[in-house]
Amino acid sequence: MSASQLHRAQWLEPDFWDRLDRLESLHRRAQSQQERAQRNLERLSPHEAQEVRQAWQRYCEVIAELDRVTTQFEDLHQCVN
Repeated sequence: MSASQLHRAQWLEPDFWDRLDRLESLHRRAQSQQERAQRNLERLSPHEAQEVRQAWQRYCEVIAELDRVTTQFEDLHQCVN
């Protein structure tokens, strides 16, 4: 039973409690996935870990470039309108 179910204030709407329950469930699921991913990363060899770091760095660089180009497209669009 979630904490929200233990002390549900009567003055709050049932929709609030439903949303809180869903968020608590999503939070637990995300925590579980994070812990599983961390355990998997801890099993990597030093070489594999370096490859993951390099891949992540490249991914971040590509996303940053995509953000820059998207901003330029949006700026251009604003100039036309």
